[in-house]
Amino acid sequence: MALLRVLIVGCGNIAGSFDLGRLASELPHTHAGAFLRDGRFSLVACVEPDEKRRKVFMDDWGVPAGFSSIDEVADSGYKSDVISICSPTPSHAQDLEMALRLKPKLIFCEKPVTSSAAETERLVAECRKANIPLAVNHTRAWDPDISKLKAGIHAGQWGRLRSAVGLYNKGILNNGSHMLDLLHRLIGSMDIVKVGEPIQDFFDDDPTVPVWLEGAKGVPVHLACGHAEDYAIFELQLVFSHGVLTMEEGGMFWRERRALDSNTFKGYRMLDEGVRRVGEYPRAMLQAVANLYSAITQGEPLASTGESALAAQCICEQIKEQACAL
Repeated sequence: MALLRVLIVGCGNIAGSFDLGRLASELPHTHAGAFLRDGRFSLVACVEPDEKRRKVFMDDWGVPAGFSSIDEVADSGYKSDVISICSPTPSHAQDLEMALRLKPKLIFCEKPVTSSAAETERLVAECRKANIPLAVNHTRAWDPDISKLKAGIHAGQWGRLRSAVGLYNKGILNNGSHMLDLLHRLIGSMDIVKVGEPIQDFFDDDPTVPVWLEGAKGVPVHLACGHAEDYAIFELQLVFSHGVLTMEEGGMFWRERRALDSNTFKGYRMLDEGVRRVGEYPRAMLQAVANLYSAITQGEPLASTGESALAAQCICEQIKEQACAL
């Protein structure tokens, strides 16, 4: 089995740091951790302008070659099969441009693809034109719980969807795009009904915005906000005719409550105490790199693409524009 060569651009938290100091038996949260755990990839080079951070990353992950910019990689003639873009969002556009010049078999980019929907649309089209698949790390696309839930919704296991409430913070594009991408996967396209006042809780140019949307058949979808200075929050409550299902701690746990006849009030139905189970979200990064490998070697469709990321970003941008106009 030939190993696929990986170039990682950006050596911060999601590239590898989140996995440092963790037990070898724990599931990886990062690109480097997932590629190495999978065993079918080889980390051959990295790009990081901060020399100290680059050296630490190379030492920690056994990366043999390091560059201060992706331009240096292009000039060196270095070849890779997969380019993982983990640099800060403002650098993504240029990094993607240069990645296309390097002609890898696949590009794996952190979200958002770029800071603007127009720029993302352009680069998605460039990748399509070059016939280079673009995977975008909307991680829950590879969460086994989400795949099962989507199938269960279509099969009617929870009855009719009555409403959905998402809780998020740290920016409509930064974290809100994750929520909107997840909602797109589960319930389909949505229209904006009303937006609330923007909240500046982390990024100057990316406010957190409360919003009311409507899905198919008028299903109300509400995104409510926390504040990033308080704590991280990313949760989703789905209200069905047969009960309520809640994703907690970003998918680390799920709470299920089913409807039953009330023992106290005759003729009424209520929700039971429910159960809280451990989620499979920690498996998402391993599932992601396995999908990348199959996409390259067998032509398997990617679970999260430039097109799906663009759809989420477009609605994020509409929400932000409406909120900032208030």
